[in-house]
This record gives sequence, C-alpha cells and structure tokens, in this order.
Amino acid sequence: MDDELRILGRIDAPAALDALDDRIIQALGVRRREAAAMRRAMALAAFVSLGGGIVAGSAVVQPAVAASPLSPLGPASVLAPSTLLDAQ
Repeated sequence: MDDELRILGRIDAPAALDALDDRIIQALGVRRREAAAMRRAMALAAFVSLGGGIVAGSAVVQPAVAASPLSPLGPASVLAPSTLLDAQ
C-alpha cells in the first residue's frame, strides 16, 4: 500500500479536480435558491388554498341540522347492516 501511495504522490492531479470545488459551491448555491423559491411557492399555494376554502365556506351557508343521538337503546338505523341484509 505504501508503494501505491508513493506512486499517487508522484502523479499530478487531473485539471478537472481544480475546478471541482467551484462547481460544487455553485451547485449548492443553485440548490439553496431553488429551495427558497419552493418554500415561497408552497406558502403561496397554502394561502390561496386557505383563502379559497374560506370564501367557498362563507359563500354557501346551509342551516344546521341537529344529529340524532347515538344510543344502543335508541331506534335502529335504517342503514344498519342488520336491516340491509334483512330479506323482507
């Protein structure tokens, strides 16, 4: 292994390695800008979605209807499995 390291020490590094650091730093900068733009786009989409929901919810107001209480002693529901499978 020492021989291989001595051989590698005598060989000049390829020229492409000199520019590698600059390319990595530039790629990280591009990725950082894209992430910031994506955060802004997601915030805008959330704002539009929430705003649309509020507008749609307030535009159509329906009267509230009280639900019947659920009780094991109460009347059987029309859609209960026992009534749906009844062969009457």
